Amino acid sequence: MNLIILSVGVASVVENHNLLDLIIRLSVAIISGGCIGFDRYIHHKSGGLRTHMLVSLGAALFTIVPIALTDRTDVDSLSRVIQGIAAGVGFLGAGEIFHTCMSTDPDIPGRVKGLTSAASIWVTAALGIVAGCGLWQLALVATLMTTFILSGLKYLERKL
Repeated sequence: MNLIILSVGVASVVENHNLLDLIIRLSVAIISGGCIGFDRYIHHKSGGLRTHMLVSLGAALFTIVPIALTDRTDVDSLSRVIQGIAAGVGFLGAGEIFHTCMSTDPDIPGRVKGLTSAASIWVTAALGIVAGCGLWQLALVATLMTTFILSGLKYLERKL
């Protein structure tokens, strides 16, 4: 019985929202996450292509659900989903950050690594949210900006 109700609910979501529109939203999320993940992959950083694509796709899916299940945009539901995504992705980002101790002397600080990779996962989730909301132009522009920050500014940092 529950399966029938679920399948009727899914069918109404597809009827209320153009299937092509849903596919475009999810594709933009995957492409955005893929661009950032590819940059991390080619620079041999943790959290590569598949991780970023999945984070962006997951964020888009979580974002689309409250939009698709209501006839009007319920800002409160969408806000709670976005807050949940941000908190959940924070745990992934925390897993990216490592503190390495360079010395056995406790007065000499160690080194923190992975902050940029953690930030890129955080931005990737935001791009998935944006794509899930249907703001594909914003998602593409922000993807280009993020890729520039990760690659272009890295080149500039090395030159300085």
